[in-house]
Amino acid sequence: MGGSSDVPALRRGLAVLGVLAGRAGPVSAGVIARELGLPRSTTYHLLSELVAAGFVTHLPEERRYGLGVAAFELGSAYLRHDPLERLAGPLLRRLVDDVGHNAHLGVLHGGESLYLVKERPSQPQTLVTDVGVRLPAQLTASGRAMLAHLPAAHVRAVLPSSEKFLRRTDRGPRNLPELRRLLGEERRRGWAVEDGLVTAGFASVACAVFDHGSRPIAAISVTFRHVCDQPCDRTWPDLADQVRRTAAELTARIDGRP
Repeated sequence: MGGSSDVPALRRGLAVLGVLAGRAGPVSAGVIARELGLPRSTTYHLLSELVAAGFVTHLPEERRYGLGVAAFELGSAYLRHDPLERLAGPLLRRLVDDVGHNAHLGVLHGGESLYLVKERPSQPQTLVTDVGVRLPAQLTASGRAMLAHLPAAHVRAVLPSSEKFLRRTDRGPRNLPELRRLLGEERRRGWAVEDGLVTAGFASVACAVFDHGSRPIAAISVTFRHVCDQPCDRTWPDLADQVRRTAAELTARIDGRP
C-alpha cells in the first residue's frame, strides 16, 4: 500500500484531469505542463499512468490527450446518484421555511429551464413550474440567472433566432438584443427576476449555482404571487438575498467557485 508520498502524485494526476475537463477539445502535453507548472517528464509520466487506467486517451496522430472512457463512466455514475438534487433538497426546504414560498432547483437543457427539485410551503400554490417541466429559459428567472453568466456565443447558440423566443403571457424579451440587455442588468444586480412572464399573477427571483470552473451549473429560484404592472415589492431584494445565500451554500457544497 502506498504511503503519504503518493499523495502529491495523486493531486497532480487529478490536476491533469481538471485541465482536460476544462478544455473544449484534446490538448498537448506541453499545454498541460505549462498550465500546471510541471516538468515535461513528470507530465508525460502522469499521462502515461492515466492512459493505462483509462481516464485519459492518447491521440497519437494529433499528439494530444483527451478524457478517457473511465472518466466518462465516473461522470455517469456521479449523475446516477443525483448528487445535485440530494445536496439541494435540505437547502431548499430550509429556504421555503424561511420565506414561505415555493422554491425550485433548475438547470439549463438547451434553450430551456428544466426543473429538478421543488419544495412547497405548508400552504402551497399551484404553479406550472413542477419537477420535470421545461420552460423557455429566457422567460424564467432561473434560466436567465444561468444565461447571464454564460459567454455571449453560448447564449446565441441556444437562442439563435427570434423564432426561439417563445412567449407565454405576451411579455418578455422578443429577440437576442433585448435578452442581452436584460441579462446584463441582472448580472450586474446579482439576481434575475421574472414578473408574469411564465404565469400571470406570479413572479420569481433566482440566483445561479456554480461549478468548480465558475460555470453556472444550476439555479435556485423562489416563486410568489405578484400582480404585474404594480410597483416592485420592497422585500424583493431581501428575498433575492436569501436565495443568493442558498445558491452560494450549494455552490460551496459541490466545491464550486462563484
